[in-house]
Amino acid sequence: MSDIPRLDEEALAELQDVMEDEFDVLIETYLADSRTRISGLKEAIAEGDPEHLRKAAHSLKGSCTNIGVPKLGNLCFELEVLGREGRLDGAEAIMAAIEQEFEEVKRQLERFSQ
Repeated sequence: MSDIPRLDEEALAELQDVMEDEFDVLIETYLADSRTRISGLKEAIAEGDPEHLRKAAHSLKGSCTNIGVPKLGNLCFELEVLGREGRLDGAEAIMAAIEQEFEEVKRQLERFSQ
């Protein structure tokens, strides 16, 4: 897992070129949306709802892929698989890793967009 990059700088640079002045808005929107989706993941785990977990993890994984944060996307995929299998064992540990990774991604994206 450690060989998966935190940021896909090439993809981010391409988005920055395409979005121009709107790139900062895109980053802010992604971060706000991700916070909401992370809350949904935590809620699904707390409620013991693997289907909700699967859907929420899939959604956040897609956002991560689109913005260029593959390591966080991979962690979301792990939760998605658990949900698809109807399991929650190990979900809290993955959730903790997602929250930690999101904080790192947030810091790096904020630096990238300056």
